[in-house]
Amino acid sequence: MFSSTFIFRQSRTTLLDFCRFKSALTPHILPKTKLNDEVILSKSNNRYTVTALPGDGIGPEMLAHVKRIFSSSNIPVDFNDVELNSKDPLDEELEKVVNAIHKTGAALKGNIETKFDNPDFKSRNMELRRRLDLYANVLHCVSVPTIHSRHKDLDLVLIRENTEGEYSGLEHESVNGIVESLKIVTRHGIERIARYAYDYAVLNNRPNIIVIHKANIQKLGDGLFLKVAKEICDTEYKSKGLRFDSLIVDNACMQLVSRPQQFNNAILLMPNLYGNIISNIACGLVGGPGLVPGMNIGEEYAVFET
Repeated sequence: MFSSTFIFRQSRTTLLDFCRFKSALTPHILPKTKLNDEVILSKSNNRYTVTALPGDGIGPEMLAHVKRIFSSSNIPVDFNDVELNSKDPLDEELEKVVNAIHKTGAALKGNIETKFDNPDFKSRNMELRRRLDLYANVLHCVSVPTIHSRHKDLDLVLIRENTEGEYSGLEHESVNGIVESLKIVTRHGIERIARYAYDYAVLNNRPNIIVIHKANIQKLGDGLFLKVAKEICDTEYKSKGLRFDSLIVDNACMQLVSRPQQFNNAILLMPNLYGNIISNIACGLVGGPGLVPGMNIGEEYAVFET
């Protein structure tokens, strides 16, 4: 019987511990998009407004802590709370959230569960990514002082395509007992996530690119992802010092749990489904998903996750 509850041993924290933790997070520079180049976040009286989505479970509590930290630190950000959770199946609530983010440009989201018992209920997380075209998911997993784990000094960056692949949500039961699920992969989608990852790598001095795939079996879908990602790296970014490599997804998982430090100076770039699975593995290596913030980035909007 597996338990989702983890118990960590807390050790005494030194100033050096926090300096190391801070230094790992400091060079976290995002590539330019319309979001941080042309689009201006909602601003009034020298204060910014961000949409807040408390979500389910521990989400409201997490957002309350964030608000308290912002307030005590005098950060000029106001939060506009909008309700969105897994219990409300109405699309009207989702429309309110999308419209709110259209106005503010950015959102901070708590956990929103996905129902398993209703096949017609669309994941709120997937719908937000699709409607706002949040094509890049960025996860920065860093070892945290005082959190005891098997592997030390980890500093991993995972970049996942966020709108295509198996998460396109295109599946149906053609006849009773036979389900077809479509995996959609486009050159356009691969090109933009690859360029985003490579720009991120250049800005943050992470020259090693590792594409995670299953092209040995899915020769067309994953084959296209691998081919296009390599083409762009070789033709546009090799002169900038980037080095391209690839790993089959099952081998990548094994390497990640056995010797994760080998990925410390790399960018792990992957399609949607593999990214979802490997992201949770990486979070587990540093203490759990509750310790790792996530970013969903598009050309015009961004949704950050607690």
